[in-house]
Amino acid sequence: MGRDLVEASPAAAAIFARADAALGENLSTVIFEGPAETLTLTANAQPAILTMSCAVLAAIRERLPALAWPTLVAGHSLGEYSALVAVGALSLEDAARLVRARGVAMQSAVAPGVGAMSAILGIDRAAVETICAEASQGDVVAPANFNAPGQTVIAGHVAAVERAGALVAARSGRVRPLNVSAPFHCALMGPAAKALEGELASVRVASPRCPVVANFDGRANSDADRVKELLVKQVDGAVRWEESVRLMAETGITHAIEIGPGKVLAGLVKRIAKEIKVLSVGDLPSLDALPTFLANAG
Repeated sequence: MGRDLVEASPAAAAIFARADAALGENLSTVIFEGPAETLTLTANAQPAILTMSCAVLAAIRERLPALAWPTLVAGHSLGEYSALVAVGALSLEDAARLVRARGVAMQSAVAPGVGAMSAILGIDRAAVETICAEASQGDVVAPANFNAPGQTVIAGHVAAVERAGALVAARSGRVRPLNVSAPFHCALMGPAAKALEGELASVRVASPRCPVVANFDGRANSDADRVKELLVKQVDGAVRWEESVRLMAETGITHAIEIGPGKVLAGLVKRIAKEIKVLSVGDLPSLDALPTFLANAG
């Protein structure tokens, strides 16, 4: 991914070069060429997605320099770092080093085979919370991502996640075990949150040029002094994406741009707030479509 952007956009190419320098390695080669099993390692995937997202944003700003600052920015889990870079709160270099450390810490917080995650479909969030409380039985299991109505991801100890799945099935809900390397965004990530807090101690955070909707509470934040706290709490707290999108709708947002690889967030937004139109921009064809999308946005 990203090769077409680098060939067409000097600004995007500069982002990849800066990320490589910050990490002290040629991560861009892995991003462009693979192999997939190396790219998808948590320690590589997190800085790779961040770099790709920031490169797309740089290409957008290079092509459309008159594009006004957005009303709000937001990112899902790792994407919150890209959002913070986009509004000048974090430098690309600091963000790349942070998400590399974050990925390593999250991977090492729980031994392989101890934790699990499952997507719960067709059950409302209140019921999922009740089910998790019933299934815990001294273990950890809790909502990890409130993604959209009827779509909640849970995380915790393997046995507790399996017990919760059985309770969901008994209520005619659907359970999809996720192929993940660790149980993210739950209490088992406490050691990772502590490690990230240490990494953040020496990082400078500037005032965001527009508010960032935080994963931890689904609220818009413009206070530089709260950024580190919110990033730490995000690690072992649930991602409140549904609340984040509802806040956008309540603020009057009608059009949004999903920046980076994939179109997952556009699909979630459609389920949460159909009135918000989303264009996913992650390659040259979608970048070419952006002026028409913006013209329709008025």
